[in-house]
Amino acid sequence: MNYEIIIRPEAESDLSEAFHWYEEQSPGLGLEFLRCVDAAFDIIQRNPVLYQKIYREIRRALTHRFPYGIFYIIDENRIIVLAVFHAKRDPELLGERYSAS
Repeated sequence: MNYEIIIRPEAESDLSEAFHWYEEQSPGLGLEFLRCVDAAFDIIQRNPVLYQKIYREIRRALTHRFPYGIFYIIDENRIIVLAVFHAKRDPELLGERYSAS
């Protein structure tokens, strides 16, 4: 089955913030972060049930090299990305985003 990935605006904002933070640390590092996230998206798209549920229907895929989790739900033939959080970020925010989906 071919899954469509939908990135919610909040997750887009997460990605943008992380990209800019890494670029400030070292030029080019933000692009490397995005490449790692894209690689994780590819794996999720090919096999979305690979990652276990961590809260209700929310699954988490971890990125390589960077301490980030991609939180998503599977809705029929769509993958909805709710958040891209740093591992130290408060997971309570995830529950709020899930309730809004």
